[in-house]
Amino acid sequence: MPAACGCGVFAVDFPEERSVNCGKADVRNEPPARGRPPRASAPHGPHPALRPPGPDRPQPHVPVPAGPRIHRRTVNWTVPLWWMGVHGGAGESTLAELSRYGYGAGHAWPVTPTPPTVVLVARTHYYGLMRARHAATEWARGDIAADLLGLVLIADAPGALPRPLRDLARLVSGGVPRTWRIPWVPQWRLQTPTLATAPRAIHRLFAETVPSAAPPTP
Repeated sequence: MPAACGCGVFAVDFPEERSVNCGKADVRNEPPARGRPPRASAPHGPHPALRPPGPDRPQPHVPVPAGPRIHRRTVNWTVPLWWMGVHGGAGESTLAELSRYGYGAGHAWPVTPTPPTVVLVARTHYYGLMRARHAATEWARGDIAADLLGLVLIADAPGALPRPLRDLARLVSGGVPRTWRIPWVPQWRLQTPTLATAPRAIHRLFAETVPSAAPPTP
């Protein structure tokens, strides 16, 4: 059973990361995707994210995570919010487009003149959760200068998570300030994602990450 260490960052032995088919990457080598502001009717208030909330700042004495590190990308402009998928197909460009706020980070930590504001994005399969764990550990160690708002976990399949993945998701959520869970959306397999077909959890996410008076990102 996974356990969290006293510093608020997970410390557990899991099988070595393995290569899996995590789906088609949702970001190409192009300028990052733009987002859009949420509808005015988007609900506000605390979202019942995975509890308990994690640390809101890097922690001392966090061990070096195993496996390849998350890529870095130098950016010389200011962006209000980065949606950062920790693996291909995580959903960063979808969130950027639906929110109309911020940019997809291209699956890399943005290295900017001032610490960027970042939301991590991952699917709930094993590989996605392990990459989210790796990114959270890098942040917790202070390896990357960023204002981390939290982690979005997007369902990778319909139905409930198997218990091992559910336990791993809880473990990973303990290493970030907040975790939002997005359920499987059947319509999005057959059509372009829109706010009209987005679940309530998407609107809660945007209500808590996008300022209500924020203009669209140019």
